[in-house]
Formats: sequence, structure tokens, C-alpha cells
Amino acid sequence: MRRVMLSAGAAVLILFGPAGAAPPAETQGAATSADTYKALSLFAQVFERVRQDYVEPVQDDQLVENAISGMLTALDPHSSYMNAKNYKAMQVEQKGEFGGLGVEVVGDNGFVRIVAPMDDTPGAKAGLKSGDLIIAIDGDPLSNATLDEAVDRMRGPPNTGIKLTIKRDGLQPFDVSLTRAVIHVAAVRGRIERDNLAYIRVPSFLPEHLGAELETKYKELKGQAGGKLGGLVLDLRADPGGLLDQAIAVSDSFLERGEIVSTRGRRPDDVQRYNAHPGDITNGLPIVVLIDGGTASASEIVAGALQDHHRAVIMGTRSFGKGSVQTIIPLPGAGAMRLTTARYFTPSGRSIQGKGIDPDIVVEPSKIEKLVLGERPHEADLKGALKNPNQPAGKKPEAAPAPSAAETPAKDNGPGAAATPEQVAAAGPPEDYQLSRALDLLKGVALFNNKAVD
Repeated sequence: MRRVMLSAGAAVLILFGPAGAAPPAETQGAATSADTYKALSLFAQVFERVRQDYVEPVQDDQLVENAISGMLTALDPHSSYMNAKNYKAMQVEQKGEFGGLGVEVVGDNGFVRIVAPMDDTPGAKAGLKSGDLIIAIDGDPLSNATLDEAVDRMRGPPNTGIKLTIKRDGLQPFDVSLTRAVIHVAAVRGRIERDNLAYIRVPSFLPEHLGAELETKYKELKGQAGGKLGGLVLDLRADPGGLLDQAIAVSDSFLERGEIVSTRGRRPDDVQRYNAHPGDITNGLPIVVLIDGGTASASEIVAGALQDHHRAVIMGTRSFGKGSVQTIIPLPGAGAMRLTTARYFTPSGRSIQGKGIDPDIVVEPSKIEKLVLGERPHEADLKGALKNPNQPAGKKPEAAPAPSAAETPAKDNGPGAAATPEQVAAAGPPEDYQLSRALDLLKGVALFNNKAVD
């Protein structure tokens, strides 16, 4: 069975879904058979010359793997080859538990960029941030390593050490020492906030039963509030994506009807649509969805669906903009290939590829959060990123609005710079300003609707 991926961190985020039929052998503008045979003959000549004359002996299977890897990674940032070892590791990760650092990553110009660290993992506890560039592992530069090779080096048995060299905007490269741990991908976390408002955090859409666990968590919080919830904050910030069917399930939990998402492949008839079923677990309570530059792929599906159906207010900053679908195609005895095969679209027909989801209400992080996080990269910033089919030719997606002068820190550490240790210490623990604004909005809506809020 083929598997479909919709993730910004293409190393671990898998989505299940139907795979499109293989494209026709000949398409308009494709190379002729003679040209194809000529190219394959050139490959065979190079392959044989390397086998015969390279300064050191090389394994045939390694040469073929490297050639396949290069062919796929040159297509876009999310297509890649997985050898048998990495393919098995990916299948283990789908279960929601693996050994490593807990950071979602994507390839970027020969290095590895962090999309988001998972909550309560070695990566998050060590202070790694969305947008950080990993340029070396244990002192070895990553300039010539593939994404899968880098991820494989970061994984390992729990309680083993690793050193990452990080480049953060505005700072000189610095080393971070971490200890690997068993990474449990938490499905959902939740609590009752002030005014009987529910808060549910979804750090990843990777766990297989996320949709069911979210509904269970909501019922638990409703019970804690004595059945008198005034609204819900769904926190998708720094959520790099996961399983397509779980993104659909979460969206379905809050929608009564209508399309959730569609995927469109190379051919005009290669379209799949996914629709909601009757039943809203909140019975129509107001919802605020928090997003930011680390909100990617599957989490963008949820935000886009709830926004298009006017079911929730989307608050925060522009999301990552990962709008492509990867199909996992097993290769007998040789791992699998991860191939971009489609784009996904929100219910209104929007492609967010390279553009992201624009919030209904833009709320920047508090000043100290902005200093610590710096500017997050987006899908459109990645080398080889797919174009947005809804975007007019020659026009780039609009950038997020720049902060006003009042929001600019008095001491400037450089464009997108992180705070110095002295600035962080002086400021104290940062307030979650975005969450506070979301709770204020829900409180107002609940009062306006005459909902019971104790």
C-alpha cells in the first residue's frame, strides 16, 4: 500500500491517503524515447567509469542509492530516497515513539533547518528554535549530507550524547550539546484556562489516533468545567504536520458538513475530496485557532478548513506554507521513495503552497518572544520549493507584514536576531501574549452570545 506524506519536516511526518495512478508514459513536452535511452546510456557510462577508476573501491548498491537520492532531492525540498534502514525507522516513528532529539526538520541549501522542536523533548529543552540552521553534527559539516543522512545521525539510542552546531540569524554559529531520549509524540494536551475556557494543544499530527484522543480530551475538559465551557483555543503553533487522515479527523470534529480538503495531482482527473460528517463536539461554541510560522502542512489543513467554513477565528502570524503531498512508494528490497505527487487545497480552492494561511487577526508574539524566536523561515524560502498554482505568473507570495516601530526592540541585535542571554534574563519568563489575546476574544464572544461562563 502506498502512503502519503504532508509535512514540512519530511523526515518523520507521514500521511495516509489514496495514491494517484501512475502518470502516462508519454506526456506533452516529455523527452522522446530516443532521448531517454541516450540519457540512460550516459548514466551507465558514468556509473561504469566510477566503478572502474575511482580512487577507492565503491559498492555498486551505494552508487545506485546515491544516484536515486540525488535525482529525487533535486526535484523539491520534500522528495527523497529512504534506504531500508531509514524506511523502517520512518515506520517506527508513525507509531508515535522513537529515539532521537524531537525536532522536525527540512533540507535547506545543503543544510538542515529546524521547522519546529516538539514539546518537552531534548531539542525543545536545549533551546533549539524554529528557523535554526543545523550546519554540523558532532563537528562534521552537513554541507554534503542528504536530509535523511542528517536525520539518521541525529537519531540513536536514548541517553547517548550529540553535539549540534547551530546558525541562528544575527548570531555567530554556536554548539549545543544534547542527550537523546525516547521521543513520545504526545497526541494532545489540554487544560481549563480562566473563565472556563478550554485550551487544547496539538504538537503534531503524527499519532495514529490523534482525532479520537482530541475528542476524549475535550470531553474531559468539559467535565472539569461542569459542562459549562465558554469556548475553545486550539493551539497549532509550531505544529509541523503529520497524518492526513488525522488532520481530516480533527477538522471533522468541529464541522457539521462540507469539504475539508482536496488533493490534486498531475492529471486533471486526479482529484480526491474529503468531506465532513454531521456532529460538532463543541455544539457550536466559539473557537480560536492559534498559528505561527511553524504551523505547517497537516496543521494548515485544519486551520484552512475551519477558516474557510467560518467555524473558527484564526489568530497569530502567517503559517509555513507547505501545500504539497508526498507519496511513500516502497521499493522491493531497497527501502522506499518519497515523491511529491499532488498539492492540497482548502475548501475554497486555495493552495497555500509557498503562501501559508493568513490569520484573521494578526497577533505577534510578545517582545521577548520575538527576540528569542527571531524570524521563522517559510516554505517559499526553501530552495526548489514548488510554485503556488493560484499565484499569478511572475508574482511572489506576499510577505508577512513587518512589525511596526512600536514593536521593534530598542536594542537591535541584527535582522531576525535572537535575544542575548542578558536580554532574556532581564525580561524574565515570557508571557504567552497570543494565547492571552485568544482567551480575551473568546471571553468577549461568549458574553455576547450569552453563554454560561463561570
